[in-house]
Formats: sequence, structure tokens, C-alpha cells
Amino acid sequence: MKGILKKLNIKEVNAGACSGQGAWYEDPEGKELVSYDPSSGEPIAKVIQATDKTYEQVIKQAVHAFKTWRMTPAPKRGQVVRDLGQALREYKEPLGELVTLEMGKIRAEGVGEVQEMIDICDFAVGLSRQLYGLAMHSERPAHRMFEQWHPLGAIGVISAFNFPVAVWSWNAAIAAACGDTTVWKPSSDTPLTAIAVQHICNAVMADHGLQGIFNLAIGRGAVVGERMINDERLPLISFTGSTQMGRRVSEAVARRFGRTILELGGNNAIIVAGDADLEMAVRTILFGAVGTAGQRCTSTRRIIVHKSVAKELTDRIIKAYEQVKIGNPMEEGTLMGPLVTQAAVEDMMAALETAREQGGEVICGGHRLEDLGEQFVEPTIVKMPSQTKIVHNETFAPILYLMEYEDVEEAIRLHNEVPQGLSSAIFTTNLLTAEKFLSHEGSDCGIANVNIGTSGAEIGGAFGGEKETGGGRESGSDAWKGYMRRQTNTINWSKELPLAQGIKFGD
Repeated sequence: MKGILKKLNIKEVNAGACSGQGAWYEDPEGKELVSYDPSSGEPIAKVIQATDKTYEQVIKQAVHAFKTWRMTPAPKRGQVVRDLGQALREYKEPLGELVTLEMGKIRAEGVGEVQEMIDICDFAVGLSRQLYGLAMHSERPAHRMFEQWHPLGAIGVISAFNFPVAVWSWNAAIAAACGDTTVWKPSSDTPLTAIAVQHICNAVMADHGLQGIFNLAIGRGAVVGERMINDERLPLISFTGSTQMGRRVSEAVARRFGRTILELGGNNAIIVAGDADLEMAVRTILFGAVGTAGQRCTSTRRIIVHKSVAKELTDRIIKAYEQVKIGNPMEEGTLMGPLVTQAAVEDMMAALETAREQGGEVICGGHRLEDLGEQFVEPTIVKMPSQTKIVHNETFAPILYLMEYEDVEEAIRLHNEVPQGLSSAIFTTNLLTAEKFLSHEGSDCGIANVNIGTSGAEIGGAFGGEKETGGGRESGSDAWKGYMRRQTNTINWSKELPLAQGIKFGD
């Protein structure tokens, strides 16, 4: 831990609230939060959480900074984001290792998550020169109509443990290019990675003579989270987490007429057609279901396979699972680390018991690996007779449900029956089947892929889903519009005052 912090130029870890050029707020009334290594269960470090007092200091700084930041030309704002991306390049390895240490994903994925931050900074730099609006033709003579986009204000970002730094960057980099400031509440399971990122942000802001653009408030959801979702000074809340908590956030923010970007549950499926390339399918399924120990919102949780290839595919997946190296996520060659908490292990075991009660058969895995540590488990395959209730639920663990189908209409019906709608995929070499899956009567998810898996979305496309996934969009495409407000403008450059729709009013 000390070696990683030294590489990140962090001398100590204590306060959990920061704004400005390294102004870390300490409050004697703040309660300690302990970050644990999920591999060993040992404590890594302690952080003093934000109180109402320190939260208020952070918010005031973010709101104050917005008034100046919004007037900075967008390309100039892009230069700050560019330098943030460069700083992340310099600290890519140690920051990625800190992600692995604190969250438990393997080192390659931890470093890859930082690369995702770098990629979104690059995207946002280009975006800073193309925050475009439309020009429209007016029905009135000598009138010009157009639209423009203005920054919203201070943006609240509440992120989850599974991507402790990347999801923040999706929001913060684009919001900064748009002229917004951000206040970040990270997961209480991963506070140290947030502190490390804030230190990097502080250095970048200091280089540009700025403060309050990127801000941090670590604390319990009941304290910091509740304050954020009910704070009218935060016109937008971007929330990543469970559907249950997403409902709470949505209701609270809507009550004050604020906006939300919701990235909630995923229960992602891959349809494997009878004509699929099974070698490609197995490799994809393995990464999608086992990667990050099944703790991605885009993790593959259901396989809907044609009966003609069900046995062969099942045998191949089991063989692949048997070769998965489970252990210390920092060690080279490890493919799966621990679950983030012991509670996650208990949730997994409870889900497997429910699956058995509903007619499921565990055909691979299903056990704890306590010789490795209390939070290590085997990736598990469960053969299900049908789309039962447990299959409709998302369990944040490496459980893969296998179901069979006879025709593509049945496959799509099984696929769409779940309440979540984030990511989806089909493996087929038939163009007609692929296009049907992507059509209006196909996948109902926000992401639909052909011959690639449900995980590993690129930052160039808008990320998000439908139904109980929340409908939010982050990252690429035109997701930037969520961080700005649209304004329609009309200029009359004549000496007349004609009304729209040909209305005559008075002489």
C-alpha cells in the first residue's frame, strides 16, 4: 500500500472531503471509514468521512467555482481535461494497482480502468470544440432561429465500487468540458482510489490556477448521499448503483425538479444461435461472466442457447471454467479475484440455494474457496429449466444461468422478459437473425451487440440501458447534452413584429 501511495505522490490518507488546490477539510466530528483489502480481509487505511459541515464547504466551493468556470471558453476548459488525461497516463500503473488492491479486480482490469479514464479525457478534449447547436429556419421574415447549450452548474456524481474511478471520469471529464463543476461521492467500499484521483485533480487544477472544478466528499449514503440528492444546488445527479437505490435517488431528485442520469441494474444475456461460432462464444462468455468476478453491471448473467448446440456449448464452457485461475488479483495469470465483501458472498450462496429450489442444477462451481480467503468463490454455472424468478433477479456475483430455446422468437422473448435492460448480445453467422436481434422487435436493451459480448463497451458510444436500468446515458455519442441545458434563441433583424402562426393581434 505504501509503495503504491508513494508512486502516486500521496504522503498520507486521512480526510475524505476536498475542494480546491488540495484543501482537504478535516472535521473532528467526522467518523472513521476503514477500507479493506477484499483478498485478505485486512484493513488498508482509514479515512475520516465528511460531515454536514464539510459537505457544505465542498458544495459552496463547487458552486462558487462554477460561476467562473462556465465563462471559460470551452476549448480552454478542454486543455484542463487534456492535462488531466496526461496526468492519468503518468500514474496509470500505480492507480490501476490501487484499484486492484481496494476493489479486487485483477491487475489487468485495474490498469485497464485507468486507461478508460484516459480515453474519456481524450474524447472530452475533442468535444470541447464541438458543443454544437442547430440552426432552424423561421417562418417569420427576417428572423433567425437557433439553439445553444449552456452549462448546468455543479454536478453530483455518486459512483459504485465495481468501477471506482472510470465511471467518475465519464461524468467529470465531460462535465468539465461542458463548463460544469463536479462533487463526487464514491462508494464507501473504495474511498482510497477516489482520494488518489482527487490528488491528481488537485495537481492539475493548481497548474492552471483553478480550484473547485473537481471536488470530493466521502461519506455514508445516509449523510452525504442524502444531502446530495436533496440539494437544489446540484441540478443533476449522476447515480450508479442498484435499482432499489436508483428509485430512491430518482424520486428525491424529481421532487425538486432536478435531473438524473441513472445507471442501475443489469441482467445481461447472450443468445447463442445454432449456427454460432462456438469457440468465439465460449471465449466471450468466459470474459463476460468471470471478469471482475461477475461484479460488472455489464457482466454476462444468462446464456440462452439453441437446443441443437446446448450440450456442446455447455461442455466447452465447463472446460473453460475449470481452467480459470482464482487467487491474488495482483499476481500475473490470475483471471478472477475475490468478491468485494463477505455480504456479496452470502448473497451469491443465497441465490444459488434459491436457484436449486426453483429447479436449477449447479453443473460447475458453486463453492466458497475459504483456503484462498473468506471472499473467494468459484465461478458457477447453473442449468435452469426455464426463465424462473431467480433468473429475473440480478445477483452481483459470478453466477451464469443456462437456458435452452427452439426458435429465435422464443430466444428474444426469454431475453426481454427480465426487468433490466442494459447490455445484450447474440452469436450467429446468419445475417437475418442478427438483424432481427437489432430490430424494433429484438433486444430491448440500451446496448445490443452481434458476435461480441455484453462487457467491454467503448467510450465512443453512449453507455446506459432501459427499463429498470434507469434510462441514463453516459460517456460517448451525444451524452454530453445531459450535462447542459438547451436554449432556443430567435433574433429579429427586421423593423417589423410578425407573430408566429400568422396570428394578428391588434392594429
